[in-house]
Amino acid sequence: MNSADIITLLPLLLIGGTSIAVMLGIAGKRSHALTAGLTITGLTLAFLSLWVAAADVPRQVTPLLLVDRYALFYMGLIIASAAVVAVLSYRYLEDHAGRREELYLLLLIATLGCAVLTASNHFVSFLLALEILSVSLYAMVAYLKDRESALEAGIKYLILASASAAFLLFGAALIYADCGSMEFGRIRELSVSGSGLPLLLPGIALTVTGIGFKLGVVPFHLWTPDVYEGAPAPAAAFVATASKTAMVALLVRYADLSGALQNHAIWVVFAVIAVASMCAGNLLALRQTNVKRILAYSSIAHFGYILVALLAGGAMASGAIAFYLVAYTVNLLVAFGIVTAFSASDRDAGELEDYRGLFWRRPAIAAAFTAALLSLAGIPSTIGFLGKFYVLAAGAAVGAWPLIVILAVTSVAGLFYYLRVVVTLYSAPPERAIRNWMAPRSSVVVLGVLAILLIWLGIYPAALLRIVGIATAGSN
Repeated sequence: MNSADIITLLPLLLIGGTSIAVMLGIAGKRSHALTAGLTITGLTLAFLSLWVAAADVPRQVTPLLLVDRYALFYMGLIIASAAVVAVLSYRYLEDHAGRREELYLLLLIATLGCAVLTASNHFVSFLLALEILSVSLYAMVAYLKDRESALEAGIKYLILASASAAFLLFGAALIYADCGSMEFGRIRELSVSGSGLPLLLPGIALTVTGIGFKLGVVPFHLWTPDVYEGAPAPAAAFVATASKTAMVALLVRYADLSGALQNHAIWVVFAVIAVASMCAGNLLALRQTNVKRILAYSSIAHFGYILVALLAGGAMASGAIAFYLVAYTVNLLVAFGIVTAFSASDRDAGELEDYRGLFWRRPAIAAAFTAALLSLAGIPSTIGFLGKFYVLAAGAAVGAWPLIVILAVTSVAGLFYYLRVVVTLYSAPPERAIRNWMAPRSSVVVLGVLAILLIWLGIYPAALLRIVGIATAGSN
């Protein structure tokens, strides 16, 4: 490595350096405020350093990492998500006895794993980054050890993530046995050459299975609602946004460099997964009475929508996926941020009844929650509507009409459970409030900014579209 490589890796180095500083700070003197401050400062510096790193990209840093505008865009989205989670975590942890500081350390390490995933173009960096992320998430999900639900969620995530890693390792081994290389691009070269590769297709299928577990799409979705419900609200927010954003970024690069979707059998498998995720996610969400489980099942459907754009391919696919992920991330951070703000020390504010009549007590918070839910449903004038529009446009550009019809029909069905939550927000309040309605000021500010952003970008998306266009240029 040389000085140019170090500058290119500056965001990753700052995240890693911040995690070391936080660790040393915890070892020296425990201070929740200091640890949170160091975490947010480090993430802010890492976000700002993206502009420094962008001066000399694309750059192949060792055979393992390809840092380009595509990777930097997703790094920025992941770092911003982690910073929001850190802000939301402060008051949440203040209400819990015991050691609080280690959650920020785990958050930083998980963010580092996510960031490395976005730049991975080699199975070695892919698997190492995935394990850095996964091990941190196991502890984040089970962090509140006095809650049985959190421990149960942590164990479930540990077992299923371990199975996911086993599939990925076995798939990578089969690919290496046939290709003699673990570079994504080498798979395309050998496939085009027409060489007899009997283990390549099973290897790709196994890696797709492992990625499917991490994305939580059908039929690998069973862990998602239980983990979202049992995990502390800030940890659930990170799992739902940053970790899945990293996996989608990796999947798009993997599909592009390896040419996996050019194989008809793999394409059909992805199509079945997309259709099953859209249908099952929306239908299963209809029966839920817990807000966190509703968001979990809806996320399954949303990643089914993203797979439609991936399957469509073409010039619009990468841009549509990137825009949709921005919309999804903003919406989920608002929704989980509100759950976090109103949670208490004994349990999270997850039940629908916890939000009955919220509008009559905290109208601004209820309005932000409503905007996020309507955006997730794809109502016009929100960023979520434009996200779905661009996914549909990507599909229409290549004539993927069956997938488009299923997407449209399931989106309409999904309106019901979002509107159930909205109706609860504006219903008559109970005589005695179930939850403490006083949200911390820092959370209110962050939620307000995000709520304004999801409306603003839904009406004036030009700036975001330019950024997405620059980031995804040449990625197809």
